[in-house]
Order: sequence, then structure tokens, then C-alpha cells
Amino acid sequence: MNIPKSKLPRVVIIGGGFAGVNLAKSLANKAVQVVLLDKHNYHTFQPLLYQVSTAGLEPDSIAYPLRKIIKKHRNSFFRLAEVQHIDTQNKKVTTNIGDLTFDYLVIATGTKTNFFGNKAIEANSMAMKKVPQALNIRSLILQNFEKATIANSAEERRALLNFVIVGGGPTGVELAGAIAELKNHIVPRDYPDLDTTDMEIHLLEGNDRVLPPMSTHASKKAEQFLRKLGVQVHCNTFVKDYDGLAVTTNSDLKLESETLIWAAGVTGAPVEGINAEALIARGNRYKVNRFNQVEGYDSIFALGDIAFMETDAFPNGHPQVAQPAIQQGKLLGKNLLKLIQNKPMKPFVYYDKGSMATIGRNKAVVDLKHFKFAGFFAWFVWMFIHLMSLVGFRNRVIVFFNWSYNYINFDKAARLIIRPFKKG
Repeated sequence: MNIPKSKLPRVVIIGGGFAGVNLAKSLANKAVQVVLLDKHNYHTFQPLLYQVSTAGLEPDSIAYPLRKIIKKHRNSFFRLAEVQHIDTQNKKVTTNIGDLTFDYLVIATGTKTNFFGNKAIEANSMAMKKVPQALNIRSLILQNFEKATIANSAEERRALLNFVIVGGGPTGVELAGAIAELKNHIVPRDYPDLDTTDMEIHLLEGNDRVLPPMSTHASKKAEQFLRKLGVQVHCNTFVKDYDGLAVTTNSDLKLESETLIWAAGVTGAPVEGINAEALIARGNRYKVNRFNQVEGYDSIFALGDIAFMETDAFPNGHPQVAQPAIQQGKLLGKNLLKLIQNKPMKPFVYYDKGSMATIGRNKAVVDLKHFKFAGFFAWFVWMFIHLMSLVGFRNRVIVFFNWSYNYINFDKAARLIIRPFKKG
């Protein structure tokens, strides 16, 4: 890998997500050698992936080069690599570009889409965990509009214009709202020969309410907002099968649709080599202690979505969102330096800053510890928090400009089929 030898302890970080990036930042110019490995050369701001999927933003607005993040960090290196195996005895990782030894290893690989073993759904549905997947969804949505204008039958046209989103969590709710805004503001102007009443958006959720991790107040308001936008919400509904044309559920509901977007869950993305005992069956996450050390190892750590830390306040582990990953990454940087100096480490305590979701223009829900609100102010807070959380000044400026333009003109500027998507 051409990593120079150093007398400093080597910290290898697998994954350039929120956890990995914040750990690398916290170790910047410290007495360690940092090697960041990722199979992509950019960090993705995943909370805004749905806006790439629905033509609101271009991907370079929410992605940021990893090398640019660490370019001013002495003794920090990035390698574009996919880690294949961890040799815990010899403290070595094997990648597709070679082997690398470590003194301390941090696994921050995050999660991948969980299809719960249903191969038909996995083969025929659309996932949205990565930038290329978001671009695929954008292309498919726009291609469906184009095909619908030349469809030979009403049935074919309806199947092209029916969009089914599975999973009523923040991703599903935000995506449903964004597609509804396409229907209400873009389709009538761009496709005057289409009847928007033929276009349906269905949101399917297995629980008895949308946004199950949030308060009942947020769930109720979110559903009201969605229905006002024209989204058909189906709770207590599970998808049993999808062949690319028809969605079969556990109820009498059967939908004809050529587009099913799967946002119904995630599972951990572990790396081969760690003892199986360190993985929990639920969520496929590494069991870690309060210092994020993987169970059974002193020099191997796990952060963020891949880490399962059981506490009194979070008996099922921390929520798999950005804030736990960010906070764990920042603290582990300090703890690694203490560990190297044989000083006691500080246990992790999660500070819950609240949760939020947007359902479209002027519509959002926010849950804080002692305060819950919805509507325009919540939408403004959501925008401000997400804008400030983006990596890089350029990205903030571009996103702010796009949001301002979209708000004033009721428009989405990124309606481009750059890379046509083909199923199968």
C-alpha cells in the first residue's frame, strides 16, 4: 500500500462515514499514524440521499472527497481499498490492494440494506444506501415519466406512475414526500400530456404508525402531512413478494407498480475475521464495551452503526443515525491517545440531540427531549441543522442555493437522466 514506516502507533480506520471521518479528524496531527480505508473516495452525507434520488440535489452536493478531509493532517493517509479480512492474531488487514499491519484497528463500516432474506425483493426493488443507488432511483423515476407518455395502455401507464416505498422510517417518509412534490409541482409542467391522477405514491409500514422511532405526536403529524400531499399511507402492512410488476402484501392490498423502493431496514456490514461471538444476531453488529472495544479484543474497536453498545438508557443499542457515530468517533480519538499513554479512558455517554424528519415544503417534525413541534418552524430547523452538518463550505453553499432556488420556483433543477438505469 506504500504507507511509510513510522515509529508512531498505527491506527487503521475502515470506513469513511460519519464515525470514521470524525475519528480521523480527532486524531489530526497527533502522535499517531492514521490510515483511512474506504471502497469509495468520498464521504456521503446520507441524510440527504433522498434528495439526490428525487432530483433535488446533484450527488456532488452531498459527497466530499476523503483525501480533502485529511489533506492537512500530518501522518494521515487514505487508500481506496475494500477490506476483505482481518487477521486478529497478527494484527493485519487484507484488502484488494494488499495487506496492512496495525496497532489499533477501528471498524466503522456502517450498514447495508436488509432484505430479510427475500431474494425476489432484493432482485427487483431499489435500495437507497449509496450515491450510485440514489442516482439509479433518479434515473428510473424520470425514465418512468418518459415511458408513461408513450404507454400503449392505461394499465401500463399506471404501473409506470405508481411508486411504492416500503418502510415508514425517516428515509421512507422523506422520500415519499419528495416524490409527492414531484407529482404536484414538476409533472404538470414537464409532462403536460400526463394525467397526474394516474400517479400514485404508496408508503407501506409494518408498524401501526409511521416514524416508529419518534414520538406519537411526530408520527401523527407526519402522516397528516403525507396524506395532504397525496401519499397513500398503509400501516400494519408487510411486503411478502415483488416480481418487478406486482407487490404482494400480508393484507388484501395488491399494487401494480414497476418501482418499489426498499427503505425497510438495515443490517450491519461486518468484516470477516472477527470472532463470531462478537457479533449479535439482531442487526449483525459488533458487541462493544463503553469504550467501543469489540468484545474479546483490546486493540480492535467498532463505531457507529456497526457497534452495539448496551447501556441502561439504550438496552437495544444506540439508534443507527449520524449523531451516535459522530460522538463515538470524536471520543474514541481522545481515548486512543489516552490508551497509548496508559491513561484511563472515558466511557461513552450518548447525548441525544433529538430527531427530526421532513415531509416536504414547509413540513417537518422535530422531537427534542422536552419539546416537540411540527410545521414550518420544524422544517426551517431541519434545513438549518442539515445545512450546517454538511462537510465542506462549498457543499453548504451549493445546497443552500439549490434549496433557495427550489423553494422560490417550486422546481427541482437536477432532472437529468445522465446514466439510464436498466433493471436486472
